[in-house]
Amino acid sequence: MSNEFELNAQARADLGKGASRRLRRLANLMPAIIYGAGKTPSQISIPQKDMLKALENEAFYSHILTLNVDGAKEQVILKDLQRHPAKPMVMHADFLRVSANQALTTHVPLHFLNEENCKGVKQGGGSITHNLIEVEIRCLPADLPEYIEIDTLELDLGDIVHLSDLKLPKGVSLVQLSLDHDLAVASVQATRGAKEDDASEEETDAEEGASEE
Repeated sequence: MSNEFELNAQARADLGKGASRRLRRLANLMPAIIYGAGKTPSQISIPQKDMLKALENEAFYSHILTLNVDGAKEQVILKDLQRHPAKPMVMHADFLRVSANQALTTHVPLHFLNEENCKGVKQGGGSITHNLIEVEIRCLPADLPEYIEIDTLELDLGDIVHLSDLKLPKGVSLVQLSLDHDLAVASVQATRGAKEDDASEEETDAEEGASEE
């Protein structure tokens, strides 16, 4: 997968909570760390505005990123993110170095297709419930997908999509399945109104049967 995101960063030697607070407050920078690939972790800072803009794109969370640290490029993925609970600010980010020949583990989002035209929704009056909105995968960097699609068009009332039903790109495996956890991803369920209508019809049928007797 080509690298579509590149952020400029600076190495930092001033560490600790106090230093991080000063970065955020005085310089509008976000403290971060780069680790992995058998190398020494690197403490860096990234402009808040650049990070916030990148995070607006869903693909940023599941792409291989390029960090330009004082002119040296690092290939990484975003592993952890700490946001401020009330302000539009990122408190800290963890980036994992990637190697072309080493498999990585990360989360990618699920994209649900044809929900409005789903058989169980359009014809059965049901609704789709999302049990998962992302999955944890393992693959080589070159095989990393931006997202995984689930086509709901032919799903009927009562149908359930499990992890084992997902169509995965070549070279991609699901971490949960390797642990024998075949979780439900989505299902088509009757809505509350439809259930009440069915109950009313059953009561009416029972009353008519009693009157005929």
